[in-house]
Amino acid sequence: METLAEPQTLLSIFAAVAIFATIITLAMPLLAKDELGTRMKSVAIERDKIRARERARLAEEQGRKNTLRQKDEGMFQKVVERLNLKAALADENTFLNLTMAGYRQKSHINIFLFFKVALPIMMMIAALIYFFIVSPSDRSTMMNILFACAIGMAGFYLPSILVKNAVGKRQLSIRRAWPDALDLLLICVESGMSLEASMKKVAVEVGLQSPELAEELTLTTAELSYLQERRQAHENFAKRTGLDSVKAVTMALIQAERYGTPLATALRSLSQESRDMRMAEAEKKAAALPPKLTVPMIIFFLPVLFAVIIGPAIIQIQAG
Repeated sequence: METLAEPQTLLSIFAAVAIFATIITLAMPLLAKDELGTRMKSVAIERDKIRARERARLAEEQGRKNTLRQKDEGMFQKVVERLNLKAALADENTFLNLTMAGYRQKSHINIFLFFKVALPIMMMIAALIYFFIVSPSDRSTMMNILFACAIGMAGFYLPSILVKNAVGKRQLSIRRAWPDALDLLLICVESGMSLEASMKKVAVEVGLQSPELAEELTLTTAELSYLQERRQAHENFAKRTGLDSVKAVTMALIQAERYGTPLATALRSLSQESRDMRMAEAEKKAAALPPKLTVPMIIFFLPVLFAVIIGPAIIQIQAG
């Protein structure tokens, strides 16, 4: 324990972890597999669930018995149901954020709520063990307990932060590929294809650029086929993405189906608007690059430059 508490040992451990993380970060793009097939498989499973749910609903309307069995989700579901965590910690935004992050199954909300409760306890216990046993310090007992409680509080917010980061990455992928997908959708619609066939074709073509968008389009195609109201399928697509550009397109699709307005004209204007927004975002990032480079240049480039310029003179002075 004393060896582990030494600063040199801790520094060595942190350096080894940092080196390992760097190697993993550099190797992950080379070892990454194509997840499009897995995503499409999950969408197919979701499509089967939609079909089964609609059949069950129709059976209930006709007075039949629902024979669908509830699947046991295991330990996570038992803990969540016994502690009634859904009523205490979950709301509409929780379910919506998980859906936007790509976690749609029932087990995902149970896992999220379980770690929402279990992670603060585990992190606080680990902090207490470290402060009182592994590396005892001169701080008072109350201060150590307060630090442990702060670490436990960070563990409470950690699942939400991870879900928020997943939502951001997913939205970024969809936002980058959305103008190209709109162009492809416009071409398919103008060629005479139906909306479902057009979305299915676009999902296949855009899958390599954005598997997330391909997954959402395929799921929307399934909902258009099985849901009673096509409006609900479009609204679900907008909710799952959470992007204003997607919401605008879904509203145009709803209005085109309700009032019979030309869909190609609306898609053309929305596609141009999406491309302009993507270009404006790229220009904004390019304009913000020089101020962001100022601090790295001062910290990393200027000292090296001064060492190269002044170093020979210092060597000559010391030699003389």
